[in-house]
Amino acid sequence: MLGAIVGDIAGSVYEWHNIKTKDFPLFREDCRFTDDTVMTVAVAEALMNGGKRDDFIDAMKKYGRMYPQAGYGGRFRMWLQSDDRAPYNSYGNGSAMRVSPCAWVMDLGYCARTGCWPTYGRKEAELSAEVTHNHPEGIRGALAITDAIFLARYYFKGYGSEYETPAQDPAEFKKHIKEHIEQEYGYDLSFTLDEIRPSYQFSASCQDTVPQAIVAFLESTDFEDAIRNAISLGGDSDTIAAMAGSIAEAAYGIPEWIKKKAVSYLDDPLKDVLRRWRKFVPKY
Repeated sequence: MLGAIVGDIAGSVYEWHNIKTKDFPLFREDCRFTDDTVMTVAVAEALMNGGKRDDFIDAMKKYGRMYPQAGYGGRFRMWLQSDDRAPYNSYGNGSAMRVSPCAWVMDLGYCARTGCWPTYGRKEAELSAEVTHNHPEGIRGALAITDAIFLARYYFKGYGSEYETPAQDPAEFKKHIKEHIEQEYGYDLSFTLDEIRPSYQFSASCQDTVPQAIVAFLESTDFEDAIRNAISLGGDSDTIAAMAGSIAEAAYGIPEWIKKKAVSYLDDPLKDVLRRWRKFVPKY
């Protein structure tokens, strides 16, 4: 989930001041964590608490109220502050930017042994979206990002070799990921970033940001390049970078200096969740 946090922090200063280039300082002094980080942390804590519907609702309301100025959308802010626990049919990209922890509890070994998708983690990803973003597009976006992260873990860690994926061929790995997302979710991933960058504008919907985030990863050469790709599009920069970063982390890992710099922007409660998460995920 740290990949999502890195993307959020790096992109935070460009959300309302878009740039259309990859040439920028990855971290600035005025960078900060936003709602993308806060809700990603909330999903992680919900999973550690059991991953049931009430766990997701409780964690989101807890951390949302702890950080009321993190930059939430209007309807989500109202939901956070109210006693209402019902979803409100959103198709915003909030469901997809926060979902990454769910992909890290999916069992790679089970998939390698059986050729089947593990249900644990994928089911929780859907639930993490449904508690607020129960519109079909909100759920589709969250599941597409979850699958992309899981497949990046699966192929780049070598489990995919028994399915006729050439060993150590990132281009082939990405081809498999692209084909799965297009076939399973109907997203068109045939565009290039250079083609859409000049005209791409702000949107907070899943359907207008999830494909762009996935292509930012598909075109990348390493973790940092994926973040730069995402931010260079403009639009909802921090959220697109959070989604792209969450996939890139699974494929490439995160350079140590980037980890340390990103964590330096977090306060103690958020760092505590990260510490507990590191202890929680190794069993998967």
